[in-house]
Amino acid sequence: QVQLVESGGGLVQAGGSLRLSCAASGRTFSTYAMAWFRQPPGKEREFVAAIRWSGGLTYYVDSVKGRFTISRDNAKNTVYLQMNSLKPEDTAVYYCARDRAQYGDGWTSQYEYNYWGQGTQVTVSA
Repeated sequence: QVQLVESGGGLVQAGGSLRLSCAASGRTFSTYAMAWFRQPPGKEREFVAAIRWSGGLTYYVDSVKGRFTISRDNAKNTVYLQMNSLKPEDTAVYYCARDRAQYGDGWTSQYEYNYWGQGTQVTVSA
């Protein structure tokens, strides 16, 4: 069974930065696309960013382009989300997720992912 454990969330002022990490168990991490989603208070979960299984291809929701960067270190079984210039509207619980199938490029739909972490809270104060 695959386990995903997020860390790095917290409280930050607007304009600040945080780096989220998601550590995955198992030996096949490097063959799966990974993604970050978030769920703002009172809203549905939404796509944030995804990265191809091998890296090198990434996708972002328009609202975070130029501010967030997704990356991965396959040797460490870890995917990261560097978040800069944070805004109050970035406040949410952030989740990492693993693709259902191997060797994918990544998807924006949450239904393409079948393993999820427990989430980490990010709060951005004005």
